[in-house]
This record gives sequence, C-alpha cells and structure tokens, in this order.
Amino acid sequence: MSDFDSMGIVVDWLDACRKGDLQSLLDLYADDAELECECDGTRLYRGRSGLADYWGPRLGGFSSAGFGLEELSPAPHGVELEYSIAGSLRIRAIFGFNADGKIFQTRCTPGRQNPGDCCTC
Repeated sequence: MSDFDSMGIVVDWLDACRKGDLQSLLDLYADDAELECECDGTRLYRGRSGLADYWGPRLGGFSSAGFGLEELSPAPHGVELEYSIAGSLRIRAIFGFNADGKIFQTRCTPGRQNPGDCCTC
C-alpha cells in the first residue's frame, strides 16, 4: 500500500500545467523520470532536462489556451488522465510513480478527439 495520493499528485500536475509553472511541474517528477510522447510520432524524454525541453515550449501556449480535466482514474500501475487543451484537443496520459511519490514515467497519446479537432500534444 502506498503512503502517497497518486490521484492528488496528478491533480497537482494538472494545476502546474494550468498555471504554466514549469518549476512546480518538474518538481513532481523523479530525477530519472521518463516521458514518452506518442502524439506526433514516438519521442522519449529523460531526466529533468529532457522534461524541461519537452514542457518548456508547450506550457506557455497550452496554459494560455486552458487545460481541462476530462477524466481521471486509477490505472493498473498508476493513474490515467485525459485532459483537454482549449476545450477540444484531448490528450491521454498515464502516470507511474516511484516509492517516494514522484512521477517516474508518463506516456501520452492522443485522446478521443471531437470531429474537426487536431491531435498533437
């Protein structure tokens, strides 16, 4: 049984994204975390600098467009989140956690899209 609230950590993650707060977002991740993005081809980002390279250019535009919580649920080894950007672009992310309650793995894929919306995260 874990002694941390994985669902709460994902809500904190979403709040950091909404605020465009890169530092708070990175603080939720383990130092050796990986992010695999399958939204526009498969790309892998590792460690704090890799995550900063991924999120740095995205946060400003995405946070001003608005991050919306669409669905949040437990997953077999973590938490699954579906969120939207600007109320339409949907992204599905699965988070895995280490024993310290830090995100050690994130995998994002295009979520269910509304007709006419694009699907790149």
